[in-house]
Amino acid sequence: MTVGVLGGGQLGRMLALAGYTLGQRFVFLEPAKDPCAGHVGEVRVGAYDDEERLQELARKSVVVTYEFENVPVASARFLNELVPVFPPPRALEVSQDRLVEKEFFRSLGIPVPAFAPVSSRADLEAAASALGLPLVVKTRRFGYDGKGQWVLRAPGDVARAWDALEAASLVVEALVPFDRELSILGVRGKNGETRFYPLVENVHRDGILRTSTPKSAAWTPELQARAEGWAKRVLDELDYVGVLAIELFMVGEELLVNEMAPRVHNSGHWTIEGAETSQFENHIRAVVGLPLGSTRMVGVSAMLNVIGRMPSREAVLAVDGAHLHAYGKEGAPGRKIGHVTVRAETLAELEAKVGQLAPILDPIEPQL
Repeated sequence: MTVGVLGGGQLGRMLALAGYTLGQRFVFLEPAKDPCAGHVGEVRVGAYDDEERLQELARKSVVVTYEFENVPVASARFLNELVPVFPPPRALEVSQDRLVEKEFFRSLGIPVPAFAPVSSRADLEAAASALGLPLVVKTRRFGYDGKGQWVLRAPGDVARAWDALEAASLVVEALVPFDRELSILGVRGKNGETRFYPLVENVHRDGILRTSTPKSAAWTPELQARAEGWAKRVLDELDYVGVLAIELFMVGEELLVNEMAPRVHNSGHWTIEGAETSQFENHIRAVVGLPLGSTRMVGVSAMLNVIGRMPSREAVLAVDGAHLHAYGKEGAPGRKIGHVTVRAETLAELEAKVGQLAPILDPIEPQL
């Protein structure tokens, strides 16, 4: 069976690496030449809205999925008339617009930070007055890794934010004084079977994810059940197939939903070595109609992103339990070019191993 993938980055690459063990083949549609997924599968170079290329992808594929959420919805719908597309195009439609996404969560009774739509400077000034400062201003579309965002802390920031973002389609949100950032990853099969991975604690710097630790010291059964309940509402409402990630803010003992990603997610990379079935294998199992695999943790794990430059492979692999995943991408400031997962038997042992890896990779020190 051949799986078509829209996008040829590292997530597509890891989907293929997981799917090959299940006997699947992969073909990628990607605008850039020589993407890193091309090292492990066939690449067709073309724009995501090129109907000829989309038809070609459909002819080669039994099912199509995608590795990032900025695929044009119209392209996903076009493909879906020719071959099944999972996750469904509606998931893309909801996740691509931050305002639509927040309204969707609210319609399901899922708590989100206070928010308001903005289409003019006057709207922005009115929202700042109504919601109070500080606020986060975000473009409704195409923001990631902290891009397309501006924090308003003083009245004078309103004009500067409007000029800097240069967008007439924005959303403002209350700036949440969170204690921790978490994410919940779930997977749903074609038959509605649903499984969840343990809540993950995430640490960011400069808007980029640096470390992820599943079932950290913040984890409780109550938080897990609450996050799973919200994620299941989303999965069922969208008739979802595949892996879904939902990012959350933890404020005291309360949770608020930030946003969702209808795809495999950076905060789930630990599952490659740290779970009985990785998020990548479970995504492929779901979209091709195979039974889902166990999401149980194996020992305790952490994931550290490799940002900007590749560290010494010898130094990383000298840490017992560490696994280096290089994406085959050129280094550049702020660019994710790989990650390291590390596994241990106890949280104390894991903390010591992360302490060994931190100066090698130069992330911030995570809180385990």
